[in-house]
Amino acid sequence: MNLEKVIFSFFMILALTLNFGFFYGDVHNPDHHNIYELYAVIVINLIATILKFGDRSQLGAMLLATSLVANVQLISAAVVWAVASHMQAAGVTEATMATIVSLSGGAVLANIISVILLVLESSYLRH
Repeated sequence: MNLEKVIFSFFMILALTLNFGFFYGDVHNPDHHNIYELYAVIVINLIATILKFGDRSQLGAMLLATSLVANVQLISAAVVWAVASHMQAAGVTEATMATIVSLSGGAVLANIISVILLVLESSYLRH
């Protein structure tokens, strides 16, 4: 068993599950989406991205691309939340929360693609 692959896979799957945990819930209700969970998702995704820099294969490039997409989506969601919290008099409205959750949903999709690619890579290594 390759410890590097285990750690890499762990962070990829953790990024997906944390992101799904943030994404799941009523889209318009800020009580269903925890800001600290969003920040945890961002940190785990950034760690997963850093771990992907060592792979020089074509599949590694695809994994890095999906991770970068997820990071852009999640950081955009955090920026929208921060701007809404500090700049809008009403705070985080239902419409703003829908935008934040939609951006997180895009990151979920990118993370799902990453995990699918990881599974495909693992199945190719065995044959």
